[in-house]
Amino acid sequence: MEDSEYVSSLPDDFYSSDYCASKLISYFSDRTDLEKEKPFFAYLPFSAPHWPLQAPIESVERYKGIYSDGPDALRLRRLERLKALGLVKPDIVPHEVIVTQHEPPEWASMTEAERANSARAMETYAGMVSRMDANIGRVLDYLRQTGEYDNTYIFFMSDNGAEGASYEAAPIMGDEIVAHIDKYYDNSLDNIGRRNSFVWYGPRWAQAATAPSRLYKMFSTQGGCRVPLVLKPAKSTTTDKSAGNRITDAFCTVMDFLPTILDLAGLEHPGAMYRGRQIAPLRGRSWKFFLDATSNDAGSGALRKGRYKITYVPMPKGPQRWELFDIIADPGETVDISAEKSDIFEELLNLWDTYKEEVGVVGLAGELHAGFKSDGVAVTDEFEDTGRWIKFIGRKDVPPEFVSTIPI
Repeated sequence: MEDSEYVSSLPDDFYSSDYCASKLISYFSDRTDLEKEKPFFAYLPFSAPHWPLQAPIESVERYKGIYSDGPDALRLRRLERLKALGLVKPDIVPHEVIVTQHEPPEWASMTEAERANSARAMETYAGMVSRMDANIGRVLDYLRQTGEYDNTYIFFMSDNGAEGASYEAAPIMGDEIVAHIDKYYDNSLDNIGRRNSFVWYGPRWAQAATAPSRLYKMFSTQGGCRVPLVLKPAKSTTTDKSAGNRITDAFCTVMDFLPTILDLAGLEHPGAMYRGRQIAPLRGRSWKFFLDATSNDAGSGALRKGRYKITYVPMPKGPQRWELFDIIADPGETVDISAEKSDIFEELLNLWDTYKEEVGVVGLAGELHAGFKSDGVAVTDEFEDTGRWIKFIGRKDVPPEFVSTIPI
């Protein structure tokens, strides 16, 4: 979509990562001289590497054979690399891999064909990531060529932990999804990653990505909500170049982005109303002081205070109750200390209740009722176009089902 309208046609060689980067570069280059004198804000949200896993063949082939020893071997290699880079402590205890019934079996228990297909899906995923990386490089190269790079703050982060869902194992929906894919897509080995294939890589590869943390996207564990952030500050005014690149373990949240950007731009938050619409209150804190110093589920929940974190993971991936972890000493969330630290546990539960009331949290698994089957399983269409309402913004011919959705 562009300007709230669906694009009517795409070129034969269309690939979203290439196209989105090119579109952003065109927005930059099409600015007038007056516009180029003003600050800009740009947001480049890639679809990659979300499923379906698809990438140009040349991007996939470079990874051929790299993942043939399976996700457990990859997980160990990555853990050792994290230790070598100083990103995790040498004595860290990683959380065990968690899978449930009907999800992919261990590598050794798969058939040769199953292993080949699974490895190919991971090769495609890697191809998607490297293609995205190359396109980020194109954008940065443009900013260097125009002389804007040094004076631009650049943030890169994931929106959640690795996507580890196995939709073939989903209750009620699983068989229907598989039947739909078998009917309309070609997931043969040689075709995996092409435009008419539709694959994902599942929970074992995902936990190779999130280790040593626990689980992955959709869960409030560290593997689901702790993500990497790469920040390039604007050029320092100091002549001291000794600091160089660095790794910091300072705690921040995605809620800090808005106050940080407003602070950097010298703007005030509008408060409770904006252009006649009620908006959510500002949360988080600005990183500007820190940056200046250094350059000079549904159903799942979590809350952190200092070194302690409460986590709620629904069955079957978790115990479907609140747990307490010391994230500093136990980043893998392996030892529940809620009984040992009952006073801290109770304090964080009370803070969760306050947060829940303030922001309108829908609820945790076991608390939800509306829209669920009698067996407690939510039924949703993972393939539904949930953004259909967007194209009706500012138009008069709004279908009745979208009237309450369109913002004023």
